[in-house]
Amino acid sequence: MIRLRHAFTLIELLVVIAIIAILAAILFPVFAQAKLAAKKTAALSQMKQLGLAVMIYANDADDYFVPASNRTDPTQDPTVWPPLVNAYAKNTQIFVATGTNGEFASDWAHRKNQSIGYSDATGVDPLSTAVPGAALPGTEGFTSAATFSNADQPAAVGLFAVTPNGKDKQRGYVFNPYNGPADPAGDYSKGLPLIGDVDLTTTPYKGNDYTSRSPGQLKPINASYGGDGKGNGVSPIVFADGHAKSYSANALNGFGTVIWRFR
Repeated sequence: MIRLRHAFTLIELLVVIAIIAILAAILFPVFAQAKLAAKKTAALSQMKQLGLAVMIYANDADDYFVPASNRTDPTQDPTVWPPLVNAYAKNTQIFVATGTNGEFASDWAHRKNQSIGYSDATGVDPLSTAVPGAALPGTEGFTSAATFSNADQPAAVGLFAVTPNGKDKQRGYVFNPYNGPADPAGDYSKGLPLIGDVDLTTTPYKGNDYTSRSPGQLKPINASYGGDGKGNGVSPIVFADGHAKSYSANALNGFGTVIWRFR
């Protein structure tokens, strides 16, 4: 007895293909969101480790912050903070934001390559003319090191954020609290760094174009996780008391959300 084999008809195949396409359209955004959430969680975790390492450093250094850069020896390149903190962290990977192409800033020559930045408010420069409480744009250090007593609201003082890295004007090892807008109400501590969810060293943002500025006048925060150019991208922020929380660029551009100018 001969048995007939029934093949799929063209219509049946098209129906199956359509169902697969619909499922893919539904699931791919879910997978993308899950991947983004994993990156944000990983970045938040690693940056908390950096915050802990800075606090351990301070415990060994009479309550002083590690300087973002130290320019006290005019005969050599300034010392940068990552190698000093890595003496406690013991892991160069946590200095590179998850999902970025950054590299550990092992010295002054490699400072632009890192994608997690530390506050320039901690910088030391004996030749600085910056006045605490009235530092001008471009300030990269003060004549003395900062202590935790300078950050008198440690739970609100931001120390670490994600930064753009790798290109000529980028200085990814730091962000500068003094390069952005001042608080219109006149509260110095509520002034901002330059903050966007695009690379502000190369890309205009919300009608503002900072790309012609010098590197010292830039040093922005890049809330790159989920960045859409509209301020919805986020960056983890590590605070002076060691806790960390993620904020959108829009939230960070609100005066007083984080205290950046603690000197």
